[in-house]
Amino acid sequence: MTNINGKSLESWIWGAACSIRGAKDAGKYKDFILPLIFIKRLCDVFDDELNRIAQEVGSRAKAFRLAQADWKRARASGQTPIVRFFLPLQPKNPDDAVWSIIRTLSDKIGEQLTTHLRAIADANPLLKGIIDRIDFNATTHGQRDIDDARLSNLIEAISAKRLGLNDVEPDIIGRSYEYLIRKFAEGSGQSAGEFYTPTEVGFVIARIMDPEPGMDIYDPCCGSAGLLIKCELVLQEKMDLRSKKKYAPARLYGQENEPGTWAMANMNMIIHDMEGEIQIGDTFRKPKFRQGNRLQTFDRAVANPMWNQTEFKEKDYDADELDRFPKGAGFPGNKADWGWVQHILASLKPQGHAAVVLDTGAASRGSGNANTNKEKDVRRWFVEQDLIEGVIYLPENLFYNTTAPGIILFLNKVKPKERQGKLFLLNAATEFAKGDPKNYIPEDAITRIADAFKAWREVEKYSRIVTREEIAKNDFNISPSRYIHTGAGEEYRPLAEIVEELDAIEEEARETDKALKAVLGRIMK
Repeated sequence: MTNINGKSLESWIWGAACSIRGAKDAGKYKDFILPLIFIKRLCDVFDDELNRIAQEVGSRAKAFRLAQADWKRARASGQTPIVRFFLPLQPKNPDDAVWSIIRTLSDKIGEQLTTHLRAIADANPLLKGIIDRIDFNATTHGQRDIDDARLSNLIEAISAKRLGLNDVEPDIIGRSYEYLIRKFAEGSGQSAGEFYTPTEVGFVIARIMDPEPGMDIYDPCCGSAGLLIKCELVLQEKMDLRSKKKYAPARLYGQENEPGTWAMANMNMIIHDMEGEIQIGDTFRKPKFRQGNRLQTFDRAVANPMWNQTEFKEKDYDADELDRFPKGAGFPGNKADWGWVQHILASLKPQGHAAVVLDTGAASRGSGNANTNKEKDVRRWFVEQDLIEGVIYLPENLFYNTTAPGIILFLNKVKPKERQGKLFLLNAATEFAKGDPKNYIPEDAITRIADAFKAWREVEKYSRIVTREEIAKNDFNISPSRYIHTGAGEEYRPLAEIVEELDAIEEEARETDKALKAVLGRIMK
């Protein structure tokens, strides 16, 4: 991360978060900290734009009036305004920074700050529901959620760095913002997986998805939009290598159910200087991206849905009117992992590719079990339809809501002839470095994983090309750990997989027992 004034932007941004109370409590104030850093960025960029206009019209006062008039004209006519966002914050001295309006608040800080943010949202429809949903004056049981003293400390800490166009590149401020989101995830326990996928997992996915200019990229459960953003960052890297300055950016689409996380996704997108459409709502029951009575389709889809959701029942699948759950696949049982995969498949264009992060058990549950397993039946359908390009087995302890390793499942609706009837399996279980509190995949390992997968390169104890026939012989277990042992001492299957399968067997036994009791009950009457 680039250093600014001898201190990395990451260090500063985390220090600002901890200024309220301390690292252990910073996550508690996430909903206050993220919008303030976002507004600081908007203020500093608006200052830069006012200064640019002032050079042409003679003064900052004139520049502010011109920007305001043009903003109203552009909103009425649908034309592009001369500023990205208009902030109705004008200091008494027009040469003072716009942020000074917030920095100099001294009385009723929470109340006045909330009023300012709502005024900014009123002036900018794109920010509605994003920055005006937070009440900095809110109370719980008569106590302020964040009192004015802490709020003043936070504002002052954020004021220490300028975040304008000439101070930081969008990628740097964006990655720092992602860093802050990750730091909050570290203290969020089971809830972290709802909004954050480890950065390095996102880059593995983005490099394998290999987006091209102008592609549509979709995430049905986008959290803080990290996977979408990484796809655009990888596209930018690729265009830089080609020395291309002008190209169509990817079109980014996401849906998120949690209002706070939806707001975070929008802020994350804007602070990266990217454009996208993030809808709010329950994708599984009410997907927002539609074309008539069908799903809208995309060139690429990326997702890390919540693992092993049990809230969706067979009636939710039966009630679907969008042809997401084809005959032969359909209801995957009491866990929704493969239900999400089916939704994603239905969201792909005929030439589409997808990458989905799933619990490790989704690759193997039901295999080796004599009883019928609905999840295994869905896997069988995907294998027989030749829709799975491959699977990557990830290292343990990467994710913030579990120590389980997880897998990345890759779908390809148009495999090249030489890859048809085959799957590429890669066991990246050892591709990690120890971190605190979580492991991480180093940059060289990200490159190694992505390059091997894209090339379908077989490496001993690392990657294999496996035929559908071999998958069928192994009862449609598609976990790379079943086929690739990473070391001489690793002849046993990972404990996480065994536990998952035992849970599935116990669940099936309970269902069978319940059905048997019902039959016996009818007979005994």
